[in-house]
Amino acid sequence: MYDIIGDIHGYCSKLKELLLKLGYSDSNGTWKHPSRIAIFVGDYIDRGPEIRETLQLLRNMVKADAAIALLGNHEYNAVAYAFQQQDGSYLRSHNTAHTKQHEATLKQFLDYPDEWRSFLEWFYTLPLFLNLPELRVVHACWDDNHINWLKDKNFFSLNEELLIASHQKNTVAHEVINDTLKGKEFNLPQEYVWHDKDGNKRSENRIKWWLQPRKANMGEFLFDCPESLTEVNVLSNLKVNVYPQSAPPVFFGHYWLEDKFPIIQAANVICLDYSVAKNGALVAYRWSGEDVIDSKHFVWV
Repeated sequence: MYDIIGDIHGYCSKLKELLLKLGYSDSNGTWKHPSRIAIFVGDYIDRGPEIRETLQLLRNMVKADAAIALLGNHEYNAVAYAFQQQDGSYLRSHNTAHTKQHEATLKQFLDYPDEWRSFLEWFYTLPLFLNLPELRVVHACWDDNHINWLKDKNFFSLNEELLIASHQKNTVAHEVINDTLKGKEFNLPQEYVWHDKDGNKRSENRIKWWLQPRKANMGEFLFDCPESLTEVNVLSNLKVNVYPQSAPPVFFGHYWLEDKFPIIQAANVICLDYSVAKNGALVAYRWSGEDVIDSKHFVWV
């Protein structure tokens, strides 16, 4: 059975505290549970004070078959930030915003360049999604069309071809990877431009891809909806491949939820990112084969 754990962002002490609470123990340098496997939804780096320690712990667990670690958008961004093209430029530009987002990781690995390169290579091995008979796990968004495209192309994890293709705008690869790792977005009218958690001006707003747009207002349908838009109906012509209510439960992270306690988004939709890097909680869901998701199975520190 599985313990699915949300975004860690370099808070290794919190992770160890959560693992202890879940019944894992450190066995010869590797955290293990006698009968359960941990599944990590991605975003292990950036922001926090213990990024090296976090990656070391996770890689040891994966090597010991004690855990499965998925790729998050921060790992994807890190690989692109380090990928130098033939003209000398980097696939993810080293502008102020990108460098600031990645700054904590770069500083903590400054004296360990070989180790950082080994982790960048490891990121290429992390699955983009996990599709088990009973449940699904992805970093930000499960769209069956996107998952099928990845399967058809044999892109179960990142490789150089997919990395480069996904940075070419207006391509299928760009849409699939950005939706899967960063979430689907909706462009707001100019008068509703907002600032994200890093202070960057944004016109895009992430959508709740499990809701029918025609049955929701903006406050229900959007993450971080501007207050003046909350009661406005979603555009009726907006097309979204909505996650089916009959599908297996899907677990994900990414969205920086700030609820006081973990909540179930929908009967088969469970977000596990509760902003540990903003004094929030590190959250897990203990799945033991139950057909009905129940909030009593949340564990957090």
